[in-house]
Amino acid sequence: MSNERTRLGRATKWVVKVGSALVTNDGRGLDKTRIQGWVDQLAALRGEGRRITLVSSGAVAEGVNRLGWVRRPQELYKLQAAAAVGQMGLVHAYEAEFQRFGMHTAQVLLTHDDLSDRRRYLNARSTLRTLLDFGVIPVVNENDTVATDEIRLTDNDTLAALVANLVEADLLIILTDQQGLYDADPRTNPAASLVREADAGDPELERLCGGGSGGALGRGGMLAKVRAAARAARSGAATIIASGREPRVLHRLAAGEELGTLLKPAQEVLAARKQWLASQLQSRGRLWLDAGAVRVLRASGRSLLPVGVTRVEGGFRRGEIVTCLAPDGGEVARGLVNYDAREARRIIGHPSDRIEALLGYVGEPELIHRDNLILI
Repeated sequence: MSNERTRLGRATKWVVKVGSALVTNDGRGLDKTRIQGWVDQLAALRGEGRRITLVSSGAVAEGVNRLGWVRRPQELYKLQAAAAVGQMGLVHAYEAEFQRFGMHTAQVLLTHDDLSDRRRYLNARSTLRTLLDFGVIPVVNENDTVATDEIRLTDNDTLAALVANLVEADLLIILTDQQGLYDADPRTNPAASLVREADAGDPELERLCGGGSGGALGRGGMLAKVRAAARAARSGAATIIASGREPRVLHRLAAGEELGTLLKPAQEVLAARKQWLASQLQSRGRLWLDAGAVRVLRASGRSLLPVGVTRVEGGFRRGEIVTCLAPDGGEVARGLVNYDAREARRIIGHPSDRIEALLGYVGEPELIHRDNLILI
């Protein structure tokens, strides 16, 4: 056992993500025996003083079973209907099992908007932290029923990473039906070796993931898990990707056993506001920068001024998230913009002391203040 594994096993704040394949009975609805096994382990960890947040897939798979469908549909409206029906069974299953230990659970359904709007982000963070303070186990899932794009654009691996940012978790555990990340596809290469440890965010890891497609029941693949680990690392959380088929896997991880793949944060912890900026999934527009502005942002950590912007794309409003691009199209930064798109188009390329003459007023001298800017 490594010292790092032992330290993480003893950490207080855990986010545990359980995939569809681990809570369903080969697509025939929820496997109550498996769920009971997960709850036995989670309840024991909570009894030892850990603050546990559970991110569980399985709602759509349970809904598909309850509605009598043969396979997971592709149409968005059918997926939303399945999620609505299946969520009832998923939450009831966890609630009933945790009640055996006298523990309360709370259903928390999140969407992109909850995590991209600053006020709603802070509300979600406050709610989750309060639940944990009261000893409640939050059971988190995406609000697939009412959202228009979550089912198609993201997955519960990404959601788990965002939740890890919200609760400032020490450890994110992503349980899957694989042993972890391999250096080649173990299904086709018998010589493939398990990657025991690496730095989260290392570009080489994405190459090892290949296509990254998920299974028949889920939406994520190993690529989504590697990217989730990089996202979780932005707030200082380490990630372990391990097999949920291993007996007592959570107990063994708590004991520091070297199961699965450990992806460690390789960068310093971001301030809370910048964690939120870094976690955004949806940008409302793009600002193209000249080479000088890119150099200043990367080297000096200064604010983005209008003079360094060459082009504006999108119809964003003041206070929304925009992406900053280098001349070659590479993403440089992301931040909260001080002017709407119409105003930004009028002032780009000009020094800040010209803003009042161009707009008739001056709000802020910067397009994006450095406190609202995160480098990518």
